[in-house]
Amino acid sequence: MENLADIVENPDVVSSLKIDQREDLLCEAERAFERKQNLVELKSGQVIFVGDTHGDFQATKYIISKYLKPENKLVFLGDYVDRGPNSAENIDYLLALKLFYPDSLFLLMGNHEGRSVIEFYPADFWQGLDPKLHKHYSSTLSKLPLAATTPNGVIALHGALPDIEHPEDINKIKLGTELWRQITWGDFREGRGRFLGDDMLTGRPQFGQDYFDKIMNRLGKNVLIRSHQPDASKFMYHKRCLTIFTSSAYRLIVPQRTIAIARLDKEIKTADDIVIEII
Repeated sequence: MENLADIVENPDVVSSLKIDQREDLLCEAERAFERKQNLVELKSGQVIFVGDTHGDFQATKYIISKYLKPENKLVFLGDYVDRGPNSAENIDYLLALKLFYPDSLFLLMGNHEGRSVIEFYPADFWQGLDPKLHKHYSSTLSKLPLAATTPNGVIALHGALPDIEHPEDINKIKLGTELWRQITWGDFREGRGRFLGDDMLTGRPQFGQDYFDKIMNRLGKNVLIRSHQPDASKFMYHKRCLTIFTSSAYRLIVPQRTIAIARLDKEIKTADDIVIEII
């Protein structure tokens, strides 16, 4: 895409992209995602984890301007569209950044990127697209990776942990399967228990601490960083489950937009070893 550098230098130009330019952006992004696996393995440096942005373009621009530096890796945990006023600008800007900084910025899949599999509401971004763009965004975003891990004990994803044996098994998870649904749609609830059933109102699979402990111990990880669930406590399960939210879409439920910063040169046992910043 010819104007990638222009978008990186001046993010607001994404609001004036023509349909053919958006198509070009999606084509390049889809090709880039097709070459990658579902699991992002982060090796060194400092990682900035960003929760749901949900069309909060201002939050995304602020995070990029402050934290996109050579020593940092940025991992966005999904849900870039719907609910917020600037979904198209938000996702187009992030896709352009991913192409421009392929080894520094990572976009994981949330449930709002799975429109090709499950219909959900509200879906104002998806419902506002013409059929051709709808199909192309669906195809591109369905190829986003599902999770990220670090060598010092962190796993990060959108919703809940998948019932797998090894972190590398995430690379085998197929779009639309139950394991995919656990990652992109799953909730965690306070208290004991394993699988607690699907929520009657939302249809989301619900899990308790016994399930969390079992999967985390099996995967050899200490802390899960996630988003997706604005009504969840920030800290759960002895501070091993950290939920962050980086959008103003749920301001009445989550009044502060937060990110999490993890250094990979130190041991991380609980969320106390992670810096949480309000933006």
